[in-house]
Amino acid sequence: MSPNAQDEMQGREFLWTSADFDHVQKLIYQRAGISLHDGKHAMVYSRLSRRLRETGHNSFREYLRWLEATDGPEWQEFVNALTTNLTSFFREGHHFQVLAEYLRSIQSAGACRMWCSAASTGEEPYSIVMTATEALGSNGNFSLIASDIDSKVLHTASQGIYKSDSLKGLDQARLQRFFMRGKAGNAGMAKVKQELRSKIDFLIVNLIRNDWPFRDPFDVVFCRNVMIYFDATTQRQVLERIHKVMKPGALLFVGHAENFSDSRDLFALKGKTVYERV
Repeated sequence: MSPNAQDEMQGREFLWTSADFDHVQKLIYQRAGISLHDGKHAMVYSRLSRRLRETGHNSFREYLRWLEATDGPEWQEFVNALTTNLTSFFREGHHFQVLAEYLRSIQSAGACRMWCSAASTGEEPYSIVMTATEALGSNGNFSLIASDIDSKVLHTASQGIYKSDSLKGLDQARLQRFFMRGKAGNAGMAKVKQELRSKIDFLIVNLIRNDWPFRDPFDVVFCRNVMIYFDATTQRQVLERIHKVMKPGALLFVGHAENFSDSRDLFALKGKTVYERV
C-alpha cells in the first residue's frame, strides 16, 4: 500500500494501516483458506468497518485483537463480510448441458448424489436441481447438498425467494414449472416451488476444515469460482478432500478461470472446465 493510499485511508472513519491489512490477511487465511491480495485494501476496509460499528470497536487493531481472543459468533460475521457472492441462474450454461447428459447416463445405477460446494444465494443449486428434474423427471432419484461458508447467503438460498429481475435468464417454461409468482405485497418476487427445495439440504461447510459431514460419496460436485481464492497449497488440499468424497468416474465442475492440470493424479479433464475423478 502506498503512503498516499494509507493517508487516504486514515482520513476515513477508522484508522487503517498496512499492519491491519496484514492481520486480516492472516486471520482469513487461517479461518477460510482465502488469500487476499494487496489490491483488496479498500474492499476489506469497507466491509469490515461495518463490523467495527456493529461490535462497538474504535479501531481495526482493537477489533482484530478482540476477535482473536474469542471463539464466538463474530468469527462467522468476519468470514461472511470477506467472502464474495457473485452468482446467477444457469451461469456457465454449458455445464448444465453436460450435467443433464451425465445424469441420464447414470440414472440406472441408482440414487444420484450431488454437492454444490459454494451455494451462495441459491441460484447455482437451484439451477442444478432444475437440470436434474428436466433430465430425470419429477420423480427422479437424486438429491443435492448445497453448502457455503457464509451463513447469511445460505439462509437466503434456503428461502428460495428472488426478485423477478434476477430471473431474467430463465425461459418462460422454467419460470412456470419451477417458480411461484408473488402477488399483492409480494409482487415483483418469485419463490422456488417445493418440488425443487425438497431435493436440497443446505449446510454450512468450510472447505479447508477436515470436518466435512458427508458419509456417502457423490456422483457430481460443483466447486466453481472457489479455488481462485486459495493459494496452490490450499487448492491441492481441498482437491484431495473433494476426490475422497467422490465416486470413481464422478464429475467435478469448476469455474472458467480455474485449471487443475497439476492434479492429473486426482482429476482428468473431461471437457471445458469439467473434470472426471480418477
